[in-house]
Amino acid sequence: MANELMNRFAMDPFFDTLARRFFSPADADNDYMATGDLKTDITENDKNYVMKVDVPGVDKNNIHLAYQHGDLALSIDQENDSEKKDEQGRVVASERRHGVMSRTYELPGVDRDHISAQMNDGVLTVTLPKAADSQQDNGQIEIQ
Repeated sequence: MANELMNRFAMDPFFDTLARRFFSPADADNDYMATGDLKTDITENDKNYVMKVDVPGVDKNNIHLAYQHGDLALSIDQENDSEKKDEQGRVVASERRHGVMSRTYELPGVDRDHISAQMNDGVLTVTLPKAADSQQDNGQIEIQ
């Protein structure tokens, strides 16, 4: 009953993570899906934005990207199964995890048709080319 009562209230992420690390430090360090973090670096130059997101252990088929109205939406839907067996090959423990993470990044003025993405060594790299700028930056229209 106490567990049901506690589950009704949102736990503080700091203390929830602290408890997880105390009781099973090896699992907590490797389970980024449990913490809900998507470590992201975004750089910008004259031609494009380049976004790098750490997604170790995630299959690229479980990552979904969409660009709409100046926002890039990233979502991950990952399932993990693990089985532990004893010396005789009997299953001692079987675990299944399912994690969903999502994040939206505001990146205006992108040429949607030329966005590219690739995975390499657990890092998702998304290149978002900027749309061609108009001649006048201040929005004024020249009358001829």
